[in-house]
Amino acid sequence: MRIVFAGTPEFAAEHLKALLDSPYQIVAVYTQPDRPAGRGQKLMPSAVKALAVAHGIPVLQPPTLRNAEAQAELAALQPDLMVVVAYGLILPQAVLDIPRLGCINSHASLLPRWRGAAPIQRAVEAGDAESGVTVMRMEAGLDTGPMLLKVVTPITSDDTGGSLHDRLAQMGPPAVVQAIAGLADGSLHGEVQDDALATYAHKLNKDEARIDWSRPAIELERLIRAFNPWPVCHSTLDGESVKVLAASLASGHGAPGEILSASKDGLVVACGDQALSLTRLQLPGGKALNFSDLFNSRREKFASGKVLGQ
Repeated sequence: MRIVFAGTPEFAAEHLKALLDSPYQIVAVYTQPDRPAGRGQKLMPSAVKALAVAHGIPVLQPPTLRNAEAQAELAALQPDLMVVVAYGLILPQAVLDIPRLGCINSHASLLPRWRGAAPIQRAVEAGDAESGVTVMRMEAGLDTGPMLLKVVTPITSDDTGGSLHDRLAQMGPPAVVQAIAGLADGSLHGEVQDDALATYAHKLNKDEARIDWSRPAIELERLIRAFNPWPVCHSTLDGESVKVLAASLASGHGAPGEILSASKDGLVVACGDQALSLTRLQLPGGKALNFSDLFNSRREKFASGKVLGQ
């Protein structure tokens, strides 16, 4: 089977690794154009491109797949199937029609819940009990195609956006390989999604990572986990930015953002309902530290009565 793979970040690269170890032939890889990164803003290849180059697979990086030239280039590869994982470009119907068996996608949620750009973080933020990967046939709509296969994992109270991402990145690839086998022998048929159950996972942005202390503590605790390692929840104290990487629910009442107490166990801050104990912070110019380490050296900074977020 001749497969074209399309993907960009590390999550997609894990899927490409599994396909390279499978019996299927990867004839080409599509990925986003190189982007500037780091202090020097040098153009850097995506994780998928780096892996493809290392294995001698042709890499194509068109800025769009909507023009006839890009579509003709794909058709010339004569693919049986296109596997798409976090590619970052919309595939028009003309592209979806090119492969003999169509296009399939590995999406990091239990569809139809959390269609869209940030399903992993939104599931943690919402307090969902479980997440997973859905392998689906692709349609022109956003994550709306028939579902071929699902794998499920519980979301624990310790899960962050990062830990759930890494777990799903290991669960998705074997599911895709299994789905391809089912498509090849005709044993796998898609289940139509119930649009009435669909939710949309909006793209993450740094503005919503600013902590609003008037919100209930239980919501903020989930948000802090969901946005770790990016975009990382943050507030201010004494006019300086403070990044919050971990917190737990605590008892106490006060004005939203008010420091109620500080000890090696954590910095207890009042919220709109209940309080949070902040257990891992990052101050400007420093690295992320457990609060016990910060408390030893910066005790005066975290005096009771001070208010975060002013």
